[in-house]
Amino acid sequence: MTRTHRRTLLTGAAATFALSACGNGIGSDGGSKIDARADSALNFLDANFPGTRDLRQKAVGMLVMPLITEASFGFGGTFGRGALRVNEVTVDYYSAAQASVGFQIGAQQFAHVLYFMTEEALADFRTSSGWAAGADIKYTLNDQGNGLAADTTTVLAPVIAVVFGQAGLIAGASVEGTKYTRIIP
Repeated sequence: MTRTHRRTLLTGAAATFALSACGNGIGSDGGSKIDARADSALNFLDANFPGTRDLRQKAVGMLVMPLITEASFGFGGTFGRGALRVNEVTVDYYSAAQASVGFQIGAQQFAHVLYFMTEEALADFRTSSGWAAGADIKYTLNDQGNGLAADTTTVLAPVIAVVFGQAGLIAGASVEGTKYTRIIP
């Protein structure tokens, strides 16, 4: 391993460690705190983007990530914890993590919900040892939330991501490239 690769690896690890110290559930009361935050995020969606209710009813499951923290200074990282719900009941807890390298600086927090529209998509997610969000996810923007409905387009997409509540100094938020791992809170 070259010196540059070691330095990159160590810097990335340091950024991830620093990011994990951000207030997004680390050292929390476990599942009950994650569930309370997930409930709050869903209430926010219902109040501000009522079109997501139809999507919620059509989904076979949803991963609610109520607080994702992203920070970068050349190297970046994203981390958060959330609840997987099937039939409105939490069945598992997950962490979300992402690392990045490039010309970037800033920090932001946001929330997102992954709606699993097919049993197959939900089963793939639940049985994977670490599921990575890819290009097969359809996004809906928060400015389109009021008009969002589970129409033919959304029902045919296996996974739909709704990103909302962005606050901070980095423009935009995406879940593409994020790795989700089952955890025990």
